[in-house]
Amino acid sequence: MKPPIAAVAVLMLAFAPHLPAQDWPKVKPSSENVSERRLTEMSRAIHSGEFRKTTSVLVARRGKLVFEDYFGGADGSTLHNTRSATKTVAGMLVGIAIDGGFLPGVAAPVLPFFPDKQPVQNPDPRKAKITVEDLLTMSSCLECDDQNSFSRGNEERMYLIEDWVQFTLDLPVQGNPSWVGKPEEWPYGRNFRYCTAGVSTLGAVLERATKMPVPELAKRYLFEPLGIERAEWQLSPLGLAQTGGGLMLSSRDLLKLGQLTLDRGMRRGARVLSAEWVDASVQPHARVDDETEYGYLWWLRKLKAGGKTRGAWMMQGNGGNKVAVVPDLELVAVVTTRNYGERDAHALADRLLTEYVLAAADSPDR
Repeated sequence: MKPPIAAVAVLMLAFAPHLPAQDWPKVKPSSENVSERRLTEMSRAIHSGEFRKTTSVLVARRGKLVFEDYFGGADGSTLHNTRSATKTVAGMLVGIAIDGGFLPGVAAPVLPFFPDKQPVQNPDPRKAKITVEDLLTMSSCLECDDQNSFSRGNEERMYLIEDWVQFTLDLPVQGNPSWVGKPEEWPYGRNFRYCTAGVSTLGAVLERATKMPVPELAKRYLFEPLGIERAEWQLSPLGLAQTGGGLMLSSRDLLKLGQLTLDRGMRRGARVLSAEWVDASVQPHARVDDETEYGYLWWLRKLKAGGKTRGAWMMQGNGGNKVAVVPDLELVAVVTTRNYGERDAHALADRLLTEYVLAAADSPDR
């Protein structure tokens, strides 16, 4: 997700005028069976320019920070625009809204939340059946595909419109020619198409359901319990927080979001997300390709390193920005970059993760 700067406003939530307390002290990698030598080699490779425009790498194992380094002028205070990694935060907020009784569940239809914004263009009774789960899994019936420049719902077309929710509701219904297949013919009964507009509309659903702006909802129920004190949200022309991308957080705070998921919604003995929601979020609900499935706004990837294949839950954004949760290794890693719009950005960040981070956890120093 890459909204043009002129098309959005920015809301900064400065909960405190200082940096977050150092509540995550670093430990030696060897104390958690992680190769310090391999991580040092990674840092050198980044500094040499092999992994260009990387701005930070953090690694935690078993809840302990074993590596933290910054590059390209970034430091611990830097807020990173991790683009569509924001979508996963939106999924967490949906879980919070359901757990708190604001939303009845993922089967809730979307249209009743917008009696003032019913579809004007392309009316179709099938739109009434679009649910929260359809938006969480990128599989609604709307013709919306950011990976297709011809798509009526491509996000770049949305940014030209003032009312992003109305834009989404007015999209035509997606056609399913024989070479694509109907949703029921796909794994999990869903036809995946990457759609930022749907997740932006999900933010509006949250606001209507909870009767509070998304930044307030996030601050009260997610950020403050995690000790996240600084955040910047991108805003639509009508002031709706962009849940589809652009949220800016520090590297350590991104790490907290990954650790929260690995810990099934717990933070220091306190429940932030229900375990049931976390489990449902990282279960496959749609097939992306042979190597990737999709949960509730989580990418479910297979990472190959050292002859082994590890399942990983990923927050991902343009430029190769990633939060990777690898449950088999009890590991969370953050990679932030500025490789926005570059074709090999994700492959570059994946190589950093597999050749160095996972390799370090798989082959501790002896």
